Amino acid sequence: MAGLDDVLAGGLTQGHVYLLEGSPGTGKTTIALRFLQEGAAQGERGLYITLSETDAELRDGAASHGWTLRPEVEVFELVPPESLLDADQQQSLLYSSDLELGETTRLVFEAVERGRPTRVVLDSLSEIRLLAQSSLRYRRQILAMKHQFTRLGATVLMLDDLTTDTQDKTVHSLAHGVIRLEELSPTYGAERRRLRVIKYRGQAYRGGFHDFAIETGGVRVFPRLVAAEHRVDFVREKQSSGIAELDQILGGGVERGSSILLLGPAGAGKSLICLQFVAASVARGEKAAFFVFDEEIGLLIDRAKGMGFDLMAMRASGSLLLEQVDAAELSPGEFAHRVRRAVDAAGIRTVVIDSLNGYNAAMPDARDLILHIHELLQYLNRQGATTFLPVAQHGLVGSMTVSVDVTYLADTVILLRYFEAMGRVRRAISVIKKRGGAHEDTIREFRIDGRGLTIGAPVASFQGVLRGVPVYVGGDGPLLDEDRA
Repeated sequence: MAGLDDVLAGGLTQGHVYLLEGSPGTGKTTIALRFLQEGAAQGERGLYITLSETDAELRDGAASHGWTLRPEVEVFELVPPESLLDADQQQSLLYSSDLELGETTRLVFEAVERGRPTRVVLDSLSEIRLLAQSSLRYRRQILAMKHQFTRLGATVLMLDDLTTDTQDKTVHSLAHGVIRLEELSPTYGAERRRLRVIKYRGQAYRGGFHDFAIETGGVRVFPRLVAAEHRVDFVREKQSSGIAELDQILGGGVERGSSILLLGPAGAGKSLICLQFVAASVARGEKAAFFVFDEEIGLLIDRAKGMGFDLMAMRASGSLLLEQVDAAELSPGEFAHRVRRAVDAAGIRTVVIDSLNGYNAAMPDARDLILHIHELLQYLNRQGATTFLPVAQHGLVGSMTVSVDVTYLADTVILLRYFEAMGRVRRAISVIKKRGGAHEDTIREFRIDGRGLTIGAPVASFQGVLRGVPVYVGGDGPLLDEDRA
């Protein structure tokens, strides 16, 4: 599992005991089976000791992922001896758990001695904890198993389903490494899974939580993105939008490797401006990616075609990656992995995430949005990719707000507004921030029609345009309708 190996800085060090813990359904068995299958592919013998599942159940679970357990993988189904299940032969002077624990440990040791496996999985510790009945006896049994496994040089993965005593940290102190799996259940949408390395002796690992998904074929782990680890050399040249007036407002265009935030109410033209930059990028022979959260992708294609942008042709030529993103089904870590794969593998240099509101909906906690978007933008900037982030503000005219303020993260902020003048609702555009270069401080009217985007001269004859209800103060600066007349 490449993602898990990345989190563990290479994988599991040989000859040690590791603990993989998590509630039922978090993927422990899937990871354990994949661990043994990988060893078998390298010619190593594997042993799966199961106290909770049958041999048939394990093989059915493997088959659901398209696996057939290799001959090198032995499944040892540990069941209580018949004498302990026969009421006529049960001991009355000793607790049956004493006999069962000793017999269970003996059978485990015999199976390991007999097969001499390189990789061992013990599933699960909850059964042994119940048999031990006390923390002291439980610790002694685990310590004895650890010494036996270490003597044979086996790498051991102990599974704990946390169904008995979740506060018992006995194995944490004895294990060489501890990995915890968690499942989150949002109010709406699919469950989210994440993992964290709690401990790994003598090994630097990637800390924090990492999203993962159980899919047909195993577990896919999406390591947390750390922007500081990724940097490429590129020239910060200016990129044109293909519209002279828009470039003029932006002081000649936007810089490669920068982030552009587009603020405005619904329908103001944020996606259209992004499409304009995507089309210009494709026209330069570059590749672009458009991740759509809010709009159905078919509607976007039809709407864009009506304004002169043939997204299907761009996609067919391989110049445009167009993906629908379901915020209810996709974890933030998996989305960041998709973006990173597009930039690294496909060489994409223009990225649109439409919109930040939809991205925010995918967050398990709104407070996490700032950290996620900061790392993602920093990563894209360091790769020389130009990122466009439309943000829909609440309201249509007048004072408007946004749920999360990320304006300080962006290099350029473009503000779009509706305003009323001469008995009509019109649109205005202005650049209110641009790092590393000059930009116009004017407010211009723009129009959207079948020809796309048309930007007029600065609206110098009105005041209060950005408030939505301007006041005519006289002077030059005709509106677009007056130009046409």
